[in-house]
Amino acid sequence: MADPKGFLNHGREVAKSRPVDVRLKDWNEVYVPGSLLPIIGKQAGRCMDCGIPFCHNGCPLGNLIPEWNDYAYRENWGAASERLHATNNFPEFTGRLCPAPCESACVLGINQPAVTIKNVEVSIIDKAWDAGTVAPQIPERLSGKTVAVIGSGPAGLAAAQQLTRAGHTVAVYERADRVGGLLRYGIPEFKMEKRHINRRIEQMRAEGTRFRTGIEIGRDLKATDLKKRYDAVVIAAGATTARDLPVPGRELKGVYQAMEYLPLANKVQEGDYVTSPVSAEGKHVVVIGGGDTGADCVGTAHRQGAASVTQLEIMPRPGEERAPHQPWPTFPMLYKVTSAHEEGGERVYSVSTTHFEGDEDGNVQWLHLTEVEFVDGRPTPKPGTERKIPAQLVTLAMGFTGTDRENGLVEQFGLELDERGNIARDADFQTNVPGVFVAGDAGRGQSLIVWAIAEGRSAARGCDRFLTGASDLPAPIRPTDRSLTV
Repeated sequence: MADPKGFLNHGREVAKSRPVDVRLKDWNEVYVPGSLLPIIGKQAGRCMDCGIPFCHNGCPLGNLIPEWNDYAYRENWGAASERLHATNNFPEFTGRLCPAPCESACVLGINQPAVTIKNVEVSIIDKAWDAGTVAPQIPERLSGKTVAVIGSGPAGLAAAQQLTRAGHTVAVYERADRVGGLLRYGIPEFKMEKRHINRRIEQMRAEGTRFRTGIEIGRDLKATDLKKRYDAVVIAAGATTARDLPVPGRELKGVYQAMEYLPLANKVQEGDYVTSPVSAEGKHVVVIGGGDTGADCVGTAHRQGAASVTQLEIMPRPGEERAPHQPWPTFPMLYKVTSAHEEGGERVYSVSTTHFEGDEDGNVQWLHLTEVEFVDGRPTPKPGTERKIPAQLVTLAMGFTGTDRENGLVEQFGLELDERGNIARDADFQTNVPGVFVAGDAGRGQSLIVWAIAEGRSAARGCDRFLTGASDLPAPIRPTDRSLTV
């Protein structure tokens, strides 16, 4: 145990954010650089090293949290990094982007604020990078087997790195022009600077992983041809089919899917554009959808100089305390104020869009909405609550419905889908097609980054076993796992 009295002597402290008026002038990460270092020892010392560490159950990766908390408390950063990497390929990603279900499961959280597990995690990995101890792990021998990984998001990268380290020759195919998937073009720079992706890619290249960008399997290269080239295939193409809003006026100019809007802002940061082709500057912006993607749209619109930002959510506002049906150690649905929400804008709950209204040139100008209440589990309009709000740019951030069915990948491979429309797989993450595996959102449905990495690691084990008859790679989860932390 790090500090037997740590949880008694120290309260919870988290990373400090830069002032709103300062951070809105740039796209850098919102947190004050180095603000964690003076407090992280005390925060790690609050870990009680429980007899049954429920934080393990809260984390799909099974991170060894009490162990690296103890090392962080003792400032043994090298050992802390080793324990952290034992279960997680990319802790700098999860330490910045994961909603931390481990903290919801923290035993201290029963009656006190939980340990700042996420902040400890990101401090350990940032120290490791600064010290130059995150080195490539080059396999001692090659297996002679080849694997194609489709998709370079967190699931694909995790699977590729595990399989490369197992000695297989791995090529990652990415349809975008750069590696990273949603990490690259879906996550704004102010949440995670892309230098974190770039240095991991360089590590993976040094280990032997090859990357092929600008190639969409199904369109640019037939899935059947890919399968002939490689001994095995891992599909980690994500769940990129966005949920649409089929209401009158949807066709107006200025109404975009979130994943049409966000990547353009990221391309500005990559140097591809001077300004985004779809900018919120001077416009009244409405974001439909109250989740993390919606919050990303809110923060992006603020930085582009929006005249106003309104975020709509059809569900009622969550409570600030656990609901009775979401007891510890489950992941509760709570009212959350992200860094984007701190920066301004209005959040409106229990409303549904009825239609859009445009001008004579076909540009959206107004959004009409109505308040709703749930009757028999369905949102029902409340008479007399109709109104309209100005909307010159609308982003739809209502989630995703499954993997892309338009590029031909599913049909060309001959893959079966499950009852939820995801690619079906067995206990080894193998599809109905021998040698073809699936990991991440493509098989699980839209989920968290920590689940994507866990699935990538697990699919890598199944693929390794298929290729060699046995595998020493870890498999933190099974496809049937449906934890309440989803």
